[in-house]
Amino acid sequence: MAGVEPDSVESQESPRILIVDDDDSVRDVISVLLAEEGYRCTCAASADTALEALPAGFQLVISDMKMPGHDGLWLLDRIRKQSEETAVIMLTGYGDTESAVECLRRGAVDYLLKPPKVTDLVRAIERALAKRRIELARKRYQSRLERRVREKTAELQHAFVEIEDAYNNTLLALVAALDAREHETSDHSQRVVRYTVAIAERLGIGGDELANIRRGALLHDIGKIGVPDSILLKPGPLTPVEWDEMRRHPEIGFNILKSIGFLSGAADIVLSHHERFDGNGYPRKLSGSEIHIGARVFMVADTLDAITSDRSYRKSQGYEAARLEIERCAGTQFDAEVVKAFLSLPVARLSELREESVRDKAGA
Repeated sequence: MAGVEPDSVESQESPRILIVDDDDSVRDVISVLLAEEGYRCTCAASADTALEALPAGFQLVISDMKMPGHDGLWLLDRIRKQSEETAVIMLTGYGDTESAVECLRRGAVDYLLKPPKVTDLVRAIERALAKRRIELARKRYQSRLERRVREKTAELQHAFVEIEDAYNNTLLALVAALDAREHETSDHSQRVVRYTVAIAERLGIGGDELANIRRGALLHDIGKIGVPDSILLKPGPLTPVEWDEMRRHPEIGFNILKSIGFLSGAADIVLSHHERFDGNGYPRKLSGSEIHIGARVFMVADTLDAITSDRSYRKSQGYEAARLEIERCAGTQFDAEVVKAFLSLPVARLSELREESVRDKAGA
């Protein structure tokens, strides 16, 4: 019937019962009695025959315990594996408590002595079918609930992706504005992000840590929002007082980001991106492993971009010159392990990363 669920079809028809017993007279008597009660009965003379008939679909199996060949427990186990929605009542000619417990432990709904009283058998069948209906209803509810949870989870994941995209686009727009403010360093942040991520991956960094490093590299100069244009864009050398003002930008950036949940990890990198491995950096004069690993990676990437980019006071010196200078400063300005990871990146790969940044800008 199109559009009707199986349980709805079952509710409109009398239950089907499979009677399994090697004694013809027992099968016939039970079959006749249950037919008078409105049940549709099928008989099987052995456990193997019953198992073959099982795919036809039965709500209940009534099986003898002792049969030639495979016994009732063997059949019970197969029914539970092949058709767990089928209820099973076991019959035996012996009042063996241990057997009864074993039947129930293996999944039988009830256990009756042969020959069962008609009233006892009918009540046992009613209990078994009622329990089956409840179990099927529970499974249907659980299935619907699981499906609903999956749907809601997918919706939430989609929403999270959209929110993350919105955050990222906002950050990119902000960084583009900062880059535009410093005319000579346009696209600097995007290039440094790519270099930083590539080096971090060489160090085996991934997952949330890599995401934080990516954001920290992208937002490293966010604190320059608080630096006056007269200092930031000054064409000549800065005075000592102006340098003090310029060196405040890591702390300004940190204070901007630290209270934003998903940027708190990036805030630590922003605060430390002008430290030096030997402790001669600023603002906190941290050294060695005291410096966030993301900041240690960024330092190398930032220097790479500075050397390989044109400036108002000099032309690009190329990747080979950058590699030599960074290697020379390993252990002093830079973490030697980070430098080693950087040097493992071929020049061709560094060039690709720079080109990807250009293509991304063109496609924006």
